Amino acid sequence: MATTAPQSSAARAAEASAAFPRLRYMGSKYRLVPYLADVFAELEGGSALDAFSGSGVVSYTLKAMGYSVTANDFLAFPTVIADATVANDDVTLSDDDVARLTGPAIDDRDFIQTKFDGLYFTHEDRVFLDSAWSHIDRLDGAKRSIAIASLVLAAARKQPRGVFTFTDLRYDDGRRDLRLPLREHFVEAAAAYNSVVFGTGAPCRAIQSDVFEIDPVGFDLVYLDPPYAPPKDDNCYIKRYHFLEGLSVYWRGLEIMEDTRTKKLTKRFTPFSYKRTIVDALRDTFKRFSESTIVLSYSSNAVPDAETIERLLGEVKSEVEVRRIDHRYHFGTHQAASRREAVEYLFIGR
Repeated sequence: MATTAPQSSAARAAEASAAFPRLRYMGSKYRLVPYLADVFAELEGGSALDAFSGSGVVSYTLKAMGYSVTANDFLAFPTVIADATVANDDVTLSDDDVARLTGPAIDDRDFIQTKFDGLYFTHEDRVFLDSAWSHIDRLDGAKRSIAIASLVLAAARKQPRGVFTFTDLRYDDGRRDLRLPLREHFVEAAAAYNSVVFGTGAPCRAIQSDVFEIDPVGFDLVYLDPPYAPPKDDNCYIKRYHFLEGLSVYWRGLEIMEDTRTKKLTKRFTPFSYKRTIVDALRDTFKRFSESTIVLSYSSNAVPDAETIERLLGEVKSEVEVRRIDHRYHFGTHQAASRREAVEYLFIGR
């Protein structure tokens, strides 16, 4: 295990994380960061794994507390966000970089313009996305990651509700984000990501992996925020964010379902998303990281219930604490859905 890293206070870490660029992301923990920071501050250790990093804000909070963080996700676009903000200590996009990225294309690529003709964005916006990628393909390292993360954030902000399950304007409420050209969104997103880059001296990294393929050795703390298995509908991240996933790699190596109206990607299986497999998935995950302190976020609007999760964690941990946080989810569910009202549980296994 790593030696304990010097940690800033939970309050300072939460304050730093409040500036983290907000991606409209299902299950994001932005509002829960102060509670999580308080928990992390109580625990000993200097190395942490955020096994399902998602929006990246929890990994960033752990970094702000002095942890040496490994941010992992099985999708590409959360991984590039973590690479831009968690693994990156000192690299930003200069004004010249942003000017080039938003300037004329340097090749004649038109994949987004043609493949998504008439979908999601205006023709001018789609031209910009192709053009931006003509420049991104000539970047590497953290500059490339910040550029891609900024492009992803720009696309998410321009799309109503931030999801890509529909192509019309049924959720057009006149907000500025829906009117602002993607080029201008990108400039704002790049400035936002630049502003949160910092280093602590503790090395951090971002990886894209299945949680069951991660080497469990060497983490003092493992934070788990897996996809929630809902009791009725589904919570497929690929279905909701397929355009962001494709955009983050320019659709290289991905299979588009051509017969779908939204041009979504082939669904990738995860056992955490289904009632029939979630219990075994949680049990196997707890066993895998049984040598680390485990902190798990889970919602009352998912299965299994809190008692089952406490029992599963108790199979590998002698001390299990459950904390309850009243919470309202803002993204990923319909405005009037009763599922939006939920209790967020924090399970702490020592």
